[in-house]
Amino acid sequence: MKSYLLNPHAQLFRFGNPIETESLSYSRDRLELQIEASLPLFEVDCKTDETVLRYKMNKGDRVLGLGEAMGGADKRGRYIEAYATDDPVHTPDKSALYGAHNYLFISGHSHCGIYLDFPGRISYDIGFTHPDEMIIIIDGVDFDLYFFQNETLLETVQAFRNLQGVGYAPPKWAFGNQQSRWSYDTRNKILEVADNMRKKWLPCDAIYLDIDYMEGYKNFTIDSTRFPDFEDMVKEMRTKGFRLIPIIDAGVKIEPGYEVYEEGIEKEYFCTNIKGEPYKAAVWPGWVHFPDFQKPQVRKWFGEKYKNLVDFGIEGFWNDMNEPSIFYTCEGLKKFIEKAKECERKNLDLKDYFELETLFETLSGSKEDYESMYQMLEGHRTSHHKIHNLYGFNMTRAAAEGLQDIGSNKRFLLFSRSSFTGMGRYAGLWTGDNHSWWEHILLMIYMMPSLNMGGFLYIGSDIGGFGGDASAALLIRWSQASLLTPLFRNHSALGTRNQEPYAFDDKTTDTMRKVLELRYALIPYIYSEYMKAALKKDLYFKLLSFEYDDDHSKEVEDQLLVGDSAMMAPVYRENDRGRYIWVPEEMLLWKTVMNHQDEFQVIRPGHHYMHLELEETALFIRKNKMIVLSEPAQNVDLMNFSYLTVLAFVDHYAEYHYYDDDGISMEYKDNEQQGMIFRIHQHENAYKISVDQKGNMDVKIINFMITNMQGEFTEIVYQVSDGSLQSKQPE
Repeated sequence: MKSYLLNPHAQLFRFGNPIETESLSYSRDRLELQIEASLPLFEVDCKTDETVLRYKMNKGDRVLGLGEAMGGADKRGRYIEAYATDDPVHTPDKSALYGAHNYLFISGHSHCGIYLDFPGRISYDIGFTHPDEMIIIIDGVDFDLYFFQNETLLETVQAFRNLQGVGYAPPKWAFGNQQSRWSYDTRNKILEVADNMRKKWLPCDAIYLDIDYMEGYKNFTIDSTRFPDFEDMVKEMRTKGFRLIPIIDAGVKIEPGYEVYEEGIEKEYFCTNIKGEPYKAAVWPGWVHFPDFQKPQVRKWFGEKYKNLVDFGIEGFWNDMNEPSIFYTCEGLKKFIEKAKECERKNLDLKDYFELETLFETLSGSKEDYESMYQMLEGHRTSHHKIHNLYGFNMTRAAAEGLQDIGSNKRFLLFSRSSFTGMGRYAGLWTGDNHSWWEHILLMIYMMPSLNMGGFLYIGSDIGGFGGDASAALLIRWSQASLLTPLFRNHSALGTRNQEPYAFDDKTTDTMRKVLELRYALIPYIYSEYMKAALKKDLYFKLLSFEYDDDHSKEVEDQLLVGDSAMMAPVYRENDRGRYIWVPEEMLLWKTVMNHQDEFQVIRPGHHYMHLELEETALFIRKNKMIVLSEPAQNVDLMNFSYLTVLAFVDHYAEYHYYDDDGISMEYKDNEQQGMIFRIHQHENAYKISVDQKGNMDVKIINFMITNMQGEFTEIVYQVSDGSLQSKQPE
């Protein structure tokens, strides 16, 4: 083991000869080798083909992180596997989901964290077997371990974030409402959704194309029967204010004459079996090959294919089935059929029945399937199983780099189902095939800060649930809980009840319209806080304990700090008309009420019961903070960001850096100071307001709505002209 000091708060411990995953982005030119250094706090046991780490947990230790995983924010008491898995039923006992996020942070009397840069399987027994012991088993002996330690939990996580690079920045329209279903499978169905959204005055920016838009489920093709005149359709949708977002899967259909297949065969771009022949498995198209994204030339080739759809006017994509998902292989299917024939005329005993059932259940994505697939790594054929967790990461990296070449200075929407730490530089992710269960609203709340710790910023869940039938109340509460998630997408599965915001009764449609209008009003704040987090390698979602050190805040997992100014505390249980909340300092409760004026109330520190009817949405503004709003519209392109409203909760002095840019170009990388700085000084009953411009000259009017600690309200309207400000008290 070699040890390197990266900075006063981060050390690298190198075991063996690790695979370069490129998950982190920092300069390795001047690593300071430490002659004598041992890994703090962890006991290390290096075996022949695995490494075991042990940590003795103290009574008050909380274990945070691990990204996309079942359970609460604190993972103590759970068993988790980092092995990308296509499992559509997210019950509490599941140990593995779609991503592999090998970072965790221990918060107790002191704060530390680790990141394991290893592309194979890792298991985390976090007090599951022994309540006071964490046991981490790495399926290998070659890996990098990063150790972080600092004075506070937030600073410890930031030490990790600082190594990850600038985060992915989607176009501004991607923060609007997005509507999806498996599947709007014809042109007419897409147009019907668009027309219903506009007729019902439901703001929306994007409608999704699931696998049925393809010809025979072949990537980068269009079914001309279902979607005739596709380019004209894309243009028509843009005139209505919608973008179309097609899905791209990992598997390439085996079909002679299909360009992507033919090129992949000719250039040996596909993963292979042990004999070097293209590896064959079945997914939606039937038999497919999988591109070997470990090869740079394959990433470039596959990334260039997105141009086929960009040329039609497409501006966003979602990558799916890229764990990679395998329905079955020839070998697995043969084994199952042989067993089924053997049992065909037998009176099955218990052993035969369960053996047959197990064979059927393990047809999909078994360890044996992944062990028999091979990729090229540093010139050598390597079992895919050893680098399994990199597959979705590298597919999405291929797409991101391809789109950057295609679009030059343009941003595209891009997110993925499978992921590995570091993918947050290239794209976002959604949390996969959840269900229309109330428990999955809470699971979404748990996952958001856990994913942020690993640099995944553009994130969200399938609002309303993907599997199962959503009720109107579930859709409303889920939408309220997702009010500030960067990705706001309603998505549902084939065979389930339609759950578009207009698919229920008129009262539900009216309530959903109110929620969506609030979402759009908040886009200036959401975009500002998101971009600052991306550029500064910071967090967008935080647990309360990241900012407040009291014992109560450390126990709260169902309230989140969002950006610099807001706290969310959504209702997530069926039939509840409110909830208990913990308020660590004075906050301003902002409640939107159907058909009534918004309500504002100063909430004092402590435990409170917040009454919140189904038709009401609540948001909290922190003390000496501001939230920036704009008038909502039917899509983001129609919003007038030259007129802003600033809600401020002020005790003496408040300051807010409002970030904004053109929302579409890559120029944000060159100037992170774009926007304005608002300052409010309170002197007795008067306020002095100053605004510094940092390149944004579009804002014409700012309406400051200020509440003081006594709940007294003041409105000040500022008009901005020629760089100067004129104060105007409204009549």
